Amino acid sequence: MNARTNARTNARTTRVLQGSALLVAAGLVLTACGSSGGSGSSEKSPSFSGRGPITYAAAKDSSGVVQKVIDGWNKQHPKEKVTFVQLPSDVNQQRQQMIQNAETKSDSYTVLSLDAVWTSEFAAHRWIDQLPAAQFPLDKMLKPVVETTKYRDNLYAVPQSSDGGMLYYRSDLLKKAGVSAAPTTWAQLRAACAKVQKLPEAKGMNCYAGQFQKYEGLTVNFSEAVNSAGGVVTDADGKPDVDTPEAKKGLDFLVDSFKDGTIPKEAITYQEEEGRQAFQSGKLIFLRNWPYVYSLAEKSKVKGKFAVAPLPGLDGAGSSTLGGHNVALSSFAENKATALDFIKFFTNHDSATTFLKEGSAAPPYADLYADQALAEQYPYLPVLNKSILNAVPRPRVVQYGDASAAIQQEAYAALNGDKSSAQALKDLQAALRKLATP
Repeated sequence: MNARTNARTNARTTRVLQGSALLVAAGLVLTACGSSGGSGSSEKSPSFSGRGPITYAAAKDSSGVVQKVIDGWNKQHPKEKVTFVQLPSDVNQQRQQMIQNAETKSDSYTVLSLDAVWTSEFAAHRWIDQLPAAQFPLDKMLKPVVETTKYRDNLYAVPQSSDGGMLYYRSDLLKKAGVSAAPTTWAQLRAACAKVQKLPEAKGMNCYAGQFQKYEGLTVNFSEAVNSAGGVVTDADGKPDVDTPEAKKGLDFLVDSFKDGTIPKEAITYQEEEGRQAFQSGKLIFLRNWPYVYSLAEKSKVKGKFAVAPLPGLDGAGSSTLGGHNVALSSFAENKATALDFIKFFTNHDSATTFLKEGSAAPPYADLYADQALAEQYPYLPVLNKSILNAVPRPRVVQYGDASAAIQQEAYAALNGDKSSAQALKDLQAALRKLATP
């Protein structure tokens, strides 16, 4: 999620519900995993007619690769050009603008770049069209990623990229400080920082940061902390289960890290870009962020001085939240025949390879992770693949925005010291239960 990408994202397969990052309650769970004979099986794809110019609405692209891919389409289709409408970097604002566009039935946005967790919400409200699944190579893509594109067993979007959180770290400084490997636990991370910060060249550097501003990135980081401490936000039956000792250990890690300086105070304002810039400018030893950062960091002052590893957890490797972006077709758009062809072009194997090579975007195609030549050229790929395959997906819920807002409200209060971790989790449990009540 990037929330810019990204704030872009495969549970450990047997933990899809157990590790869910958000509310999955009886009245809210969608039937995306139901049988093909479910209530949605009779839905039919719309007719795709009309050719001409269209638009593509997505977050502002810091890599420049999105426009490059669009330029490739425009060169081949001069009478059916695509205009890139760049939305705000903040994912909450992106979602709000797309919803406003849909509620007014505007044709300003043709093809939409949706955070993977929005697909079901947009499909349930009929803001996006069902797509012909047989016309896309879904069998070549990572199955957990494809699942984020469905609502009631029908396809409503196509994966453009996946996403998994990774730990970026200053490999040069860890080596100089005598730290032989990236940390796999939070205790090891703190210990590594203590050693590195004793180095003259690390003077003034902070230890760790993620995304802690009150927006979708905080939902992701909170969920990862809870899951990485052995807790869940929902139980095996899909009911809220955040008022637990395990969830408290996860939230306590974040709260205590702000208190003791492991996380700098200014990180309470960080979204993806603020964290990236802090890491690239030499202010951070460790950073939790999405794969898009890799190619940009390689062009910065930390080039050749950093590496990536899986996120750490309480007692071992942690859990990433599954991110990613899916491409969908607005129900209110014109020139839908052109739009369908553009979606095929924008999500095909060649485009995914371009996004990988030039924007370090996590590809949805499984074979790209198995390509040894690519792994040698892009050494983060094995880590990213592991992150995605072990990631915990956010559930596809109609009231996703309300559930995420509740998490942000309580987690932010705890990080700011307005509430204790215990009180914040108790209040969050109550809020999620209230949302689940019909």
